Formats: sequence, C-alpha cells, structure tokens
Amino acid sequence: MAEARINLEPEVQEIFRIIDQGENFLLSGGAGSGKTYSLVQVIKQVLREHAHSKIACMTYTNAAVAEIKSRITDTRLEVGTIHEFLWDLIRPFKSELMLKLIESLESEAPGSIKPPSTDFDPQTLHDKEIQYKEYTLVREAIISHDEVLILAHGMFRSYPKLCDIAKDRYRFIFIDEYQDTSQMVIEIFLEHFLSGVKNNVVGFFGDAMQSIYPDGVGDLKKYVEANRVQEVKKTQNRRNPRLIYELANRLRTDNLEQQASQDSNAPNMLNGSVIDGDVKFIYSLGEEDKLAQVKDSLGWDFSDSKENKELNLTHNLIAPKAGFPGLMLIYDGDKILDYRDRIKSYIKTKELADDFSSHTFGEVIQHLMQSFPEDLNRINPTPAMKRFIDDAPELFERAKRENYEIFRRIYLTKDALIDDKKDNPDDPQKAGSKRDALIKHLFKIQDILSLYQRQKYNDFLKRTEFKIRSIDDKRKLKTVIEHLSDMSNTEIGTVIDKADELGICRKDDKLEIFISKNSYVYDRVKKIKFSEFQNLYSYLEGYTPFSTQHKIKGAEFDNVLVVLDNGNWSSYNFNYIFEGQGTESVIERTKKLFYVCTTRSKKSLAIYYKNPSKTAIKTATQWFGQDAVTVIT
Repeated sequence: MAEARINLEPEVQEIFRIIDQGENFLLSGGAGSGKTYSLVQVIKQVLREHAHSKIACMTYTNAAVAEIKSRITDTRLEVGTIHEFLWDLIRPFKSELMLKLIESLESEAPGSIKPPSTDFDPQTLHDKEIQYKEYTLVREAIISHDEVLILAHGMFRSYPKLCDIAKDRYRFIFIDEYQDTSQMVIEIFLEHFLSGVKNNVVGFFGDAMQSIYPDGVGDLKKYVEANRVQEVKKTQNRRNPRLIYELANRLRTDNLEQQASQDSNAPNMLNGSVIDGDVKFIYSLGEEDKLAQVKDSLGWDFSDSKENKELNLTHNLIAPKAGFPGLMLIYDGDKILDYRDRIKSYIKTKELADDFSSHTFGEVIQHLMQSFPEDLNRINPTPAMKRFIDDAPELFERAKRENYEIFRRIYLTKDALIDDKKDNPDDPQKAGSKRDALIKHLFKIQDILSLYQRQKYNDFLKRTEFKIRSIDDKRKLKTVIEHLSDMSNTEIGTVIDKADELGICRKDDKLEIFISKNSYVYDRVKKIKFSEFQNLYSYLEGYTPFSTQHKIKGAEFDNVLVVLDNGNWSSYNFNYIFEGQGTESVIERTKKLFYVCTTRSKKSLAIYYKNPSKTAIKTATQWFGQDAVTVIT
C-alpha cells in the first residue's frame, strides 16, 4: 500500500504517516488551497487500505455533504452533518438521553437547555421518547439542532462506554471546516474520547485564519501543543492570482505562507505559470460616499451576481435596495428602545433600589420625573428619540403600557435579523446563528416553500409536519403550498398562523418563548408584509448582487469589490487593522474577516475605503503596493 501513496499529494502522504502511528491529525490550509480535494484523497486512500473499517465524515451544511457524496460512493463511508452524526450515536440510549435532557432543563448553568416556561416540570418527560426534528417542543420531548449538541456533549462526558461504541463503529472520523465547529464538538473528540479504552483516528480539515464566527472553536492550538493532534500545513494556492495570495500572506497572523500550486491545471495557472491578477485599493476623501463612482470606474457588470460581487459588512445601506427597510428599521432603528436604555442607565447610575417589577414602563418614567425633577434633562428623551416618538405616538403609548421588568429585558440587535452565518439555501438551521427565534421561524417557513418549489420533496418532507399517506394528501399539499405561496402580500403574523394551522411549519417552544418575552417586537414584525421578509431571504441566500462579507466564506467569484464600512458594529473595525490600534480581539476578528474577503477573487479584487486616515493609506500602500493605491475624486 505504501507504493500506492506515491500518487498522493505530499500533504496527504504526511497525513498517512500520522495515521500509521494511530494519531489524530489536523490539515491546515489557506484559502483556495484545495482542502476538500485533500479530504477526498484521504477518504479514498483509507477505503483502499482499511477494507473493514467505516469512516464518518462530518460537516455543517447539506451542500457540503452533497459535494463529498458526489465525489465518493462507498457503503463504508457515512457523510452527514455534525448534528446528524451525533444524534445517530446517542439516540439508541433512550433512558440516559432522557436523564441528560431533564438534567439540563433543571440546570441554570450557561449552555444548558432552557425550559419552555417557569412552571414547566422536566420530570413530566420521563414517560416520553425524545425526538429530533427541525423545531423544539420540550413539552413533547422534541429537540432541535442546538439541543443535540448540548445533549451529545453531556452524554460523551458522562458515559465513557459511549465513546468506545463510537470508536468501534468508526475507525476514522473526519471533520471538515473544523474552525467553525462548536467547542463542545471538539471537546467530545479530543477530550471525552480519551476516557474510553478503544482507539481510532480523528482528522480535522480547515483554516484558523477563516474562523470569523465568534462561537466556533477558532483553532486547535492548545490541542496541537498538548500532542493530541498533529498538524500538517498545506501551502499551495489553486484559486487566487499571485497578487491576491501575496496580499493574503501579508494579512495572515500565523506562519502559514501560500505559494503557487505545482499543478499546471490549477484554475489560477496559465501556460504553466500563475496569473498575476489585478488588485486595487481605491479611497475617497471627505464624508461624501463615492461608491457609485468606484463601481463605474471598475466597469464590472454587478447584475451578474455569480461572477461579480459587492461585499459589505453593514446591511443598513443594502436594506432599502434589497427591499426589507421595514424589518431593518424595527431591528436597528427603534429609538423607543434607545430611550428605554437611557432610563435603565439613569436608574443604574442613581443606584435606585426601587422594585419596579409591577410597574409599566410609563409608570417608571412618571415616577422618575416626579422624584427627580432636577434631572429631567437626563430622564427625558434626546432630540433624536423625541423625533422618533413624535412620529410614532401609538408605538410609544404601546411601549409605556409594557411591564417594565419584561420591557427592560428586550434585547434587539440587527444581528438577530440579518446574521448570516453559514447561510445556504439547503441548510435552514445555522448552528450558532445570532438570528432570533422569530426570524429563524420565518426562515423555516420560506425554506420549506423553497424546497417544494425546487422539487426537493424528500428534504421538504423531513422539515414539515404535513403527512402524506394518499394521493388525496398529495393534492391537498399542492393546494396548501400554493395557498401559502400566494400570501406574499399578507402580514407576517397571518402567514405564521396559517403555516401552523396547515401543518407546514409548527409554532415551537422557541417561537412561543420569544413572543412571550418580546411581544412589543413581535407585534411590530407581524404587521410587516411577508414579501419584505422574502426579500430579506433572497438577499441573505445570495440571490442578489449584494452580499455581506460573512456569507461568502467558501465561495469564489471572478471579480470582488469589498466595501470597508464598519456599519456601527462593535465586533469589527476596519480602521483598527489599517491604523494598528484598538481592541486586540476586534483587530484579530476584523483581520480574519478581511482575509476571507480578499481571497474570494479568481481575477480582480478592489477595495473601497471612504475617507481613510494618512496612517490607513500608508498601511494600504504597504499591503497593496504603491501602484495599486488610488484616490477617486
């Protein structure tokens, strides 16, 4: 078999030297290095050399699952999402699983499963059997993706025999895009597995520099240093022109430096040499936004969203163009909630010990005004808040009637609306997504409609409670889907009710809890036309010329324009990375996001920066080169 390895790429040969030692491995490869190709080579070679062994290959999205399945067909290989894999391992142990569910529901520790209400008794679940579905109804022992991770982590931690059962079943376990994997998943394979007595090999594939999501493990550095996993680095670049991967090398924060591929057939090669490509850093001076001029100067056809992409960090400017301004205004423009925060801050600053639990928001305001007339300038709304309130008097009256304790706990952020982690038309549930339960529920409705319309009936039936037992049921389903599809101009609340009533998408615990705790928000959203949400769906799923910088990880386009606009996000700040100052964690996170953006292009890359400082321009010159930096007037 050693001779058969001669045809493998060098990195894969190194991986097999590690496998021969019975050790776990990590393949680290930069953007465009061909990590999926390496993964496929490793799987095929393992299948050749280990005739009686089974392999589990895990990833996050159904699209990635389909990609790997299209390249390899073998009954000894099981490819699926991480959630499916873990559920398949733990579901046979029904009593232990139920004990873990009840234990988690009764726990108040961070990361535990939240009960559907304060009066719910988890002990009532003992006679039920846990089911894994696309929604959560804890009262009926129905769990979804998030709960599967929590329960699996607890099961493998508490039951070493389960670890041995998993290792007995799968001699090899491979995890793709490991950097986005939950810390709980990594702990299962690199910590809890050690408690068993059996052995197997776990392999990880990914790039720490592309860990742009805050809830992913990020890197395996501590496990590499502890010798629990051995690292192999893949330094070739098969996607990007020379100027782009050289720029990417300057952005990396580790010592992995990419170079041209040795494969003359690589996409970025021409006549045996890597193409140079085109890189531009364009900036404007003053506060006027000159994005339109920049796009005109590039001459790209941005209506061709498959080849040309405009990447933005902020969604606010995109919302009106893409057709969801009402939803964005609710999630990122409610000055009444800003006023609520002003009142909360005042109470905290004054260190008031008053019990406001039985008061309305309006009563709290009145109490403060009467008790502290000398502080009215700090209690009254700011001019901007006052203008919003004057324009929406009925909404303010509604807010004043809200119980203060409930109202003060409403947390609203545009992330809850437009977070696009791992967005994929075939993957409605994004593990770790910041979307709130209401927006996730709307996505489930639209995803189900989309699956039916795209004739993906098997996936459709997995995600709906609608039962088909006869020809009449099929006819009824067609009528139901057509009815829902015709409700674009209907209010969101009505669509949610109808989808539940028709059995297409049930209201689950998470939605009900959201509504009970955020009725002020829900009552606003439910009046928005469903068509506006459908516009948001199209935007986040990549069906428009616009895209955010998060959702394009893994994608590639001929020409990419990156718009450097912080969008008032606290998690990212482009000024920091160009000026070399700011919070260390924000700098690291932003540099990784910038790295992902710059490495999407197969031909041309353009960066637009409005009104940068002299320091930022100097940094850009160092990164891009003097000739690539130009000012637009």
